[in-house]
Amino acid sequence: MQRRTFVSSAAVALAGAMQPMASAWAASPLKVAVMVPLTGPAGLFGPSAKACAELAVEQLNARGGVLGRKVDLLIGDGGLAPAEAGQAALKLWKGNGAEVFIGMHDSAVRGALEGLFKGQVPYFYTPVYEGGDCSVGTYFNGETPPQQLELPLPWLMAERKVKKWYLIGNDYIWGRNTNAAAKGYITKAGGTVVGDEYQPFSVDNFDSSLARIRDSGADAVLVSLVGGSSVTFNRAFAGFGLADKVVRIGSLIEENTLAGIGVQNAKNLYSSAGYFANIDTPAAKGFSTAYFKRFGDKAPALNGLAESVFEGFLMLSAIAKKANNLKVAAMEHASEGASYEGPRGSVTMHARHVDQNIYVAEVASTGFKVVKTFPHVPSGQTCKV
Repeated sequence: MQRRTFVSSAAVALAGAMQPMASAWAASPLKVAVMVPLTGPAGLFGPSAKACAELAVEQLNARGGVLGRKVDLLIGDGGLAPAEAGQAALKLWKGNGAEVFIGMHDSAVRGALEGLFKGQVPYFYTPVYEGGDCSVGTYFNGETPPQQLELPLPWLMAERKVKKWYLIGNDYIWGRNTNAAAKGYITKAGGTVVGDEYQPFSVDNFDSSLARIRDSGADAVLVSLVGGSSVTFNRAFAGFGLADKVVRIGSLIEENTLAGIGVQNAKNLYSSAGYFANIDTPAAKGFSTAYFKRFGDKAPALNGLAESVFEGFLMLSAIAKKANNLKVAAMEHASEGASYEGPRGSVTMHARHVDQNIYVAEVASTGFKVVKTFPHVPSGQTCKV
């Protein structure tokens, strides 16, 4: 793979965290294992997540690596069942010598890896997640429900004059925790929850759910469905004739999911996230330009889940520089207040979670359009460091 470099705000963020390039690598390579879904229901995110990891490693190495060590990238399949993903991670750790892990996969796999690592290896978990995990040695770059909902929901209620909410999610920890948090924010803002339901990942027909939404009189729906479930629901929502009169917002609707839904089915659809591919800032534009320059116009679509892997490398770099060490004990202390400037904007870690910008985007004819930015929103987590 040929290395290419560029000048951008994101690159400057990486450069600031690196030691100067030496004439030769002074230490053994640092093997970083990245666990992303190469198979399974989330496999469509694998190619773009892998590409973001490759871009991050190339930029890091162009500026001196991590603590003067060249980064070698190892890839594992985070789309496997938790036990199988754990075995893949074990091989990368004990067999291949990985010293750091970066993971973009579901929470069940995260639990398996935390049980495997037991705080012995730094582990950067990057996607949207439900919050509440304080495992030693795990550092979270992903958005939490307080970040994605506490400010955006009341804003949307005032902006679109909606009060009656129906909540629908997948029947697992993220969907349930997201909707549980939303209930409090909606009630506090003067709204009412008129329905709340959870569907298995295998559901392929939402007609009964859509009838309940219609009959409830809801004027807004929070969609806490994942991947294919979200695509099927939102397409059916429009087909059921609800899109014209009922506002929808999701906290895991990104570019790939929107492509499946289709903009023609996305009237009155919003999304709340820490990153969209068309954020209009120099750092975000620089990152996007670098991505497509490196991988070509036919590269996998940029999206928040894949981009979060790039953010994981930024946080690894920031904490490692501050700790001058890659041992968990040193990184735990150094993680508090570690910060960088990246594609998402200014990111600062507190309690092993990050304060970050949250963007609300509405779907327009050309895709997502950011309509509201909440700067540097706290994660709402209280892990002791």
